[in-house]
Amino acid sequence: MPITDTDEPVVIDRHEGPYGEVVLRRHGELLQIIANGCFLMDTSDGRSERLLVDAALSALTDRSRPSVLIGGLGVGFSLAQAAADPRWGPITVVEREPSVIAWHRTGPLAEVSAGALADARTEIVEADLVTYVNETSATFDALCLDIDNGPDWTVSESNDSLYSPTGLASCARVLRPGGVLAVWSARPSAEFEETLGNAGFQQVRTEEIPVARGVPDVVHLAIRPG
Repeated sequence: MPITDTDEPVVIDRHEGPYGEVVLRRHGELLQIIANGCFLMDTSDGRSERLLVDAALSALTDRSRPSVLIGGLGVGFSLAQAAADPRWGPITVVEREPSVIAWHRTGPLAEVSAGALADARTEIVEADLVTYVNETSATFDALCLDIDNGPDWTVSESNDSLYSPTGLASCARVLRPGGVLAVWSARPSAEFEETLGNAGFQQVRTEEIPVARGVPDVVHLAIRPG
């Protein structure tokens, strides 16, 4: 059913989670995730979320079956893209909202991610990503972040630190030498590019993904030296 101006979103599920309210709603054929009243993402396209994973893999030309840590389960596009590619090795997804995980395992978002969740390479970790990268002893070849609308437009204040020099140092710590950091954003950020360079990352670049309206989505890419 095409969406018209008169269509109203219908709330499917609503939960007060550990970080505030999260809502899953349907708008025509689309499923949408809203956190504390802030629109996060929907199932309308997913090109940029898929590029997030593909661009990271393309940057890893020197290793076989690299591991990837995906920050944020969202509507599942990034996970599904990774699981569809046999070149990836272990796939770890960190998601802090238990209701989002449930929507994928037993709810409407299973239509996007059921195959990926059944993949033996996939592991879902229920945790806050900022805490996880600060505390984990695990290391990865790629770190793909999609937990906010971008470095300049975070969902919660606690996420701001992830894009700071200290947070990027934690990201570098969980990356193996030569590993790639890929960060999704709803708009380009020259300031974040500069911060990446100042934090010691190399080959910093931005890939743009055209959208129907407004500025393009982007993926910021950077390599940990080593």
